[in-house]
Amino acid sequence: MTAVSVENGLKSSARATRRARMLRSLLPALSLALVLIAIAWLNPRAISYFGFSLMLNLAIPIALATIAQMFVIAGNELDLSIGTFVGFVGCVTATWLKDAPLLGVVILLGSIGVYALLGALIHLRNLPSIVVTLGMSFVWQGMAILILPKPGGKAPDWLLALMAFKPPFIPFPIIAALLIAAVVHFCLMRTSYGVILRGSGGNSAALKRAGWSLLRTKIALFALTGLFGVLSGMALIGITTSADANIGNGYTLLSIAGVILGGGEFVGGRVSPIGAVIGALTLALAASPLLTFMHIPPDWQVAANGAILIIVLAARVLISRRER
Repeated sequence: MTAVSVENGLKSSARATRRARMLRSLLPALSLALVLIAIAWLNPRAISYFGFSLMLNLAIPIALATIAQMFVIAGNELDLSIGTFVGFVGCVTATWLKDAPLLGVVILLGSIGVYALLGALIHLRNLPSIVVTLGMSFVWQGMAILILPKPGGKAPDWLLALMAFKPPFIPFPIIAALLIAAVVHFCLMRTSYGVILRGSGGNSAALKRAGWSLLRTKIALFALTGLFGVLSGMALIGITTSADANIGNGYTLLSIAGVILGGGEFVGGRVSPIGAVIGALTLALAASPLLTFMHIPPDWQVAANGAILIIVLAARVLISRRER
């Protein structure tokens, strides 16, 4: 084998790797595009300002919860309490934040502090995050029930006005999703501290040798998870106008699926804020509008969502093998 043939083989392999990486990065957008094409084919009238406003009504809280989960996954951890935490925030928002705003703000800030302490506890005691957050899910659920034993309460007027905002030409959920993706992408992917946060999951040993505190990065990641969990709960109540202790229970699995659907990995600190938001939008569209237009009974919709996720992940595995 000549040197020229070896060089040509290496160039061909490099081009194939670049194509595989590009296809992998475009997979979340392709998934969203396929869902939109299917909706347009089944019900063309849904592709309109009013249609997108209805279909993406719950996309904002789902996207915020997905971003919250993404920060934990960036540190090689997993949060099984984000759904019940969103429900707890919703109960606080619909009661104390409306009737006693100062007390409500203190409680919500305190809950973010609790998340930061969880990050410190998990790191210092080397505890599995799945176990700790699973235990906290019962704590958040119990506190939500104590605050609001039965569905009720009311969102603050300013929150109702914000979530009911109707800009011209482009529906508010799309604008909010673009803003969330842009801000988080810049902070996590384009800043030096964002590199450090991702490095805690990608190569913690190298980060430690460079003199950075893994404890501080873990606290920061969990605090950011708490912050976006609070925003998700508030946005959800701004849309539903009232609260329920169980209102956010489904967000745990949705947030994990959104991160993975958007190109994230459970290990290695490999996450994508833009991909996570796209994954959340895909799930929001596939969870109800698409399956409803396909006349799939509600009892089968959860299984259909799981099938969609499995298909996308299978495609990603094939692309990853080609990349390697």
